[in-house]
Amino acid sequence: MSPLRFIVLLPRACALLFLAGQALFAATPATTATRPNILFILTDDQGYGDLSAHGNPILKTPHLDALRAQSVRFNDFHVSPTCAPTRSALYTGRHEFKNGITHTILERERLTLEATTLAQVLKKAGYTTGIFGKWHLGDEPAYQPVARGYDESYIHGGGGIGQSYPGSCGDAPGNTYFNPTLLHNGTFEKTNGYCTDLFFAQAARWIESRKDSGQPFFVTLTTNAPHSPYTARPADAALYRDKVGNGPDAAAVANFYGMLHNIDENVGRLLAQLDAWGLSGNTLVIFMNDNGGTAGTKIFNAGMRAQKGTPWLGGTRAMAFWRWPEHFAPADVDALTAHIDFFPTLAEIAGAKLDERTRAQVEGRSLLPLLQNPKTPWDERTLFTHVGRWPKLSDPALAKFKNCSVREPRWHLVSIEGGRAPAWQLFDLSTDRGELRNVAAQHPDVVQRIARSYDTWWDSVQPQLVNENVIGPRLNPFAELYWNQFGGGPTPAQLHTMDPHRKMEEGAAKKS
Repeated sequence: MSPLRFIVLLPRACALLFLAGQALFAATPATTATRPNILFILTDDQGYGDLSAHGNPILKTPHLDALRAQSVRFNDFHVSPTCAPTRSALYTGRHEFKNGITHTILERERLTLEATTLAQVLKKAGYTTGIFGKWHLGDEPAYQPVARGYDESYIHGGGGIGQSYPGSCGDAPGNTYFNPTLLHNGTFEKTNGYCTDLFFAQAARWIESRKDSGQPFFVTLTTNAPHSPYTARPADAALYRDKVGNGPDAAAVANFYGMLHNIDENVGRLLAQLDAWGLSGNTLVIFMNDNGGTAGTKIFNAGMRAQKGTPWLGGTRAMAFWRWPEHFAPADVDALTAHIDFFPTLAEIAGAKLDERTRAQVEGRSLLPLLQNPKTPWDERTLFTHVGRWPKLSDPALAKFKNCSVREPRWHLVSIEGGRAPAWQLFDLSTDRGELRNVAAQHPDVVQRIARSYDTWWDSVQPQLVNENVIGPRLNPFAELYWNQFGGGPTPAQLHTMDPHRKMEEGAAKKS
């Protein structure tokens, strides 16, 4: 994927949350009979407005709409402005900067090996674990899913199918959305079909193979779609070709919506299959998108400002639907929640015991009280966002106030054009959800108070930016493995694309 987003709890709340967390994680594990299977579906670059139930005037998503209607819906749920950051926060329960992730490429997408992942926690608690689709937290062997807690892995490389970047981040050579070569438990398999169909089909086969084992499963089903390049199956794109106008982006939007139509159809089929297998009643289904919208925002953006790659609400607000029949009643939750809450929530539901080190890692809150009662009191909190992506080897301090924000339930403090110095704008979300009126001049005390919390947070994450000066390998690991398995080797053009020193030299020139 692309840009970055970062969210953390305000330090002044940490003591109370730590005590609460100790009680939470010391709880007796759930019995085998009550522990649900977990199916987590995460789309890539779908926005909050890319759902017909959210008011989109063109896109039709009947199966996702039905899932939403059956779920607890978090209406103020936030992720990072891009991909790898969001995934690292989901899988660790802490802000991506604390995982060393400040970009989506250049080794700065690698999840630090010091982190404990959700898959590792659930596996230790007795779950069998599988991932199907996109990982994007490191392509070198030590960083891949099979080394981070997953029993089954069926993935593409890098941040997207067919992508290749300098250093370690890249997919198998020549891959496209049709018939991609995918890495299955360490060995490449050549496929026949469309990428989303392949990931859902493989996940379904794996669930079927595990359904009678007596062991709960955790499925991470992370589609590459609808990320660019916007390539839908022709029949799916044709559904929208006459509905998106004739502008220069019309073809892209039609394909984007076609990709979402395909996702919707796949979700419907998989949920119907869970019904047929008798698994729906005790399977927790979670659906999310990983950052703000992209191609579809030109059509509809649910009244939000901006999109993916920005710290505005349009870059971070996401869908979060949680369905567990007979346990969670469908309802709306308006509390301010975030991706860092995913890990502690699933750990509690699974009855997982966290060791002291992992408890200290997690800074999110369990959503279980809200899932059980949407009106449960929810203490105010502060979330921090930074898009990151400063040049490799440059001083992060030069970008401290560039594309960052601080969120409280009422206030959103945003700095877009800053650098070493801030350019704060303040928005009162109680009256201005579209972030159209900068009220910083009317509330200087609020600006100063929230800005101080941002300074404290920025200083706290600096020691954990562990990937900033790493020099990547000469060849993308997925490409090297591909050539080892199938023969051949890199062309001069591929060598140039993968050369990590190009970006190093570029960043060093900007360092000060």
